[in-house]
Amino acid sequence: MSGLLRRHRDFRLLWCGETAGRFGAAVTNVTMPLVAVSALHASTFAVGLLSACGWLPWLLIGLPVGVWVDRLRRRPLMLSAAAVSLVLFAAVPVLAWSGGLGLGLLIAVALLTGAAAVLFQTAYSAYLPTLLAPDDQSEGNAKLHGSASAAQIAGQGAGGLIAQLAGAVNGLFANAATFLVSLCCLLGIRYREPRPEAGDRAPQSLTKEVAEGLRLVAGDRWFRTLTVFGATSNLALMGYQSLLTVFLVREVGLSPGAVGGLMALAGTGGIAGAFVVRRTADRIGTARATLLFELGLSSTALLIPLTVPGAGTLLYVVGSFGVSAGVVGGNILKVSFQQGYCPPPLLGRLVASSAFLNYGTLPLGALLGGALGSALGVRTAMWIMTAGVPLAALVLVFSPIRTVRDLPARRTETTPDPAAQPAGGSS
Repeated sequence: MSGLLRRHRDFRLLWCGETAGRFGAAVTNVTMPLVAVSALHASTFAVGLLSACGWLPWLLIGLPVGVWVDRLRRRPLMLSAAAVSLVLFAAVPVLAWSGGLGLGLLIAVALLTGAAAVLFQTAYSAYLPTLLAPDDQSEGNAKLHGSASAAQIAGQGAGGLIAQLAGAVNGLFANAATFLVSLCCLLGIRYREPRPEAGDRAPQSLTKEVAEGLRLVAGDRWFRTLTVFGATSNLALMGYQSLLTVFLVREVGLSPGAVGGLMALAGTGGIAGAFVVRRTADRIGTARATLLFELGLSSTALLIPLTVPGAGTLLYVVGSFGVSAGVVGGNILKVSFQQGYCPPPLLGRLVASSAFLNYGTLPLGALLGGALGSALGVRTAMWIMTAGVPLAALVLVFSPIRTVRDLPARRTETTPDPAAQPAGGSS
């Protein structure tokens, strides 16, 4: 066990709780589309619509959630989100036994659990800095993202296996169990955070505080660049990922168990990305590392549409491995930058405002992928959407990030703009 996990009991519990939730989300990403495909025989567009509904709450409630996270204690919000997900996932198989399973029910569950995920993710991103000293936050982020990747691997493999053995619908009990574990871990945290204080600021309306978060993102060149990139990248990523189950089952001809196994194998790229990102950033700088992970590694997405039965499935594994490594490594760099650069009283609104724009394109990408798959065929749609992954990284290439070695460490009124300074360090 690492020194950070040994020293910080509460961080260890947060780590376990967040990892359990990520495992459950990964199981969901496999089982929910499989329920739609195998149990309901849903169309390609319907599967894309189901994926879109899981992310739509970021557009609907993402901004006000950021304000609530800045106003309220974060741990009770995370507990509430985990409890809601537990109840909803356990209810689906029970309703299915009574003959109530339908696409409308799955969409409702996707929307409500998606809303719980908005609350949980925004709260925990702002909660982590209260548990760790600034010098430990980078390591903490790396461990959380690394464990999230490991949980995603295990969850995808387990989701496919459970669907194969117990059926996709009954597999949702596994989702519920993971959120029960998350709930228990969060309940064990001893640290009781004080209620966030507004400081010298007079209380503002919800609308004004939402606007303050949006102005922070729009007015700062670093936040603005990373947010625009995240929005365009997520559009392409979700566009092809919403088709992935349909592609692997109907185009490549794989069984549900094989789909989960391949997704798990490819997901090891996330662990690799989390493992090397800090060393890479220390060696070449955080800005250059961001370009390497988000453009260089993620370009392997172009191998995915080449996947064919047999040995050709390795093309999917290699392509998705690179994408996972690039996305996880880039996310670690981005989150660590946000937590260090953003004033603490605004962190919840920053996370929610950037997530509103970043994740807001995910349902659009899912709908676009489903529409293209229905109109042009699944493999053609996969080509179009995977090509968007490296194209999105051009936002970073033509931004101030390309001109510096490191992203700035702290946002102050007197901090000089690093983009105006010559890039330092070794190439």
